[in-house]
Amino acid sequence: MAFDVSILIVTYRTREAARECLESVYSATTGLDYEVIVVDNGSGDGTAEMIQDEFPRARLIALDDNVGFAAGVNRAAEVATGEHLLLLNPDTVVHEGAVENLVALARSRPEHGLYGGRTVLPDGTLDPGSCYAHPTLWSLFCFGTMLTAAFKGSPLFDPESLGRWQRDSIREVDIVTGCVLLVTRRVWDELGGFDARFFVYAEDADLTLRAVQAGYRPVFTPDAEVTHAVGGSAAKPERLVLLLQGKVTFLRKHWRPPRREAGVAFLLLGAGTRALVARVLARRGSARLEAWRGVWAARRRWLPGYLDAPPSRPGR
Repeated sequence: MAFDVSILIVTYRTREAARECLESVYSATTGLDYEVIVVDNGSGDGTAEMIQDEFPRARLIALDDNVGFAAGVNRAAEVATGEHLLLLNPDTVVHEGAVENLVALARSRPEHGLYGGRTVLPDGTLDPGSCYAHPTLWSLFCFGTMLTAAFKGSPLFDPESLGRWQRDSIREVDIVTGCVLLVTRRVWDELGGFDARFFVYAEDADLTLRAVQAGYRPVFTPDAEVTHAVGGSAAKPERLVLLLQGKVTFLRKHWRPPRREAGVAFLLLGAGTRALVARVLARRGSARLEAWRGVWAARRRWLPGYLDAPPSRPGR
């Protein structure tokens, strides 16, 4: 049976969040024939057992090891039979009509290939992280010199954030993030899915860039909304390490020297500057940037990226 959409979820130690996510999928999605495929990355905390016991309609692929987000999605896509594939983070809650609206947009505007939705935080405020602009030397320079922190949301000094756009209109974007990403099966197969060398983070930037190079135009719609808890299965320092490891991998794959080396240097500068500021502020009783001290200490881990060194297998 070919479904309208296959909903793909990769879990790692997110039992409670995954329960809420799956409950929302089944209660909020109507009017479509769909299947749910969950890959559990060896959570060992009862996540897989909960899914098997409480959501028998979902197809569970329980792995022994944590193979990463990109490889996990690829595993789910291998067995999916839907006309479209919808990637969902396990720390999301689907709002009514979100899946239907994404599928409808994809069917009415097939030239885009990839489709993203609007994410909000649990308190209802906007989470702008469902789409971004691709990094440039200028945007990385701004990160390295902390201009992005000083002028957050500025179209000039924080360009990857797409300025202060409230994600309230349909708009073509560079990057649709993997927390809520719909792609037609045909386009997924044409692109070869995720590059599994990305353990987690930036695999979506890589996919969307390859989609653009193939002639597609990724698009965002505010009519598909989900709540996103953001980074639910990784502590903040670990999440930042993984994020930078993904960014470095993206630059090493797609940029040529000397631009590539300059971009990586700006990432290193940004991490070091934030770690230094955190050290100064800590003496004044502030821990606002404390996570960056751990990121700086782990720089030998993330600087090579995944292409030049085998990935460690941290939690997602």
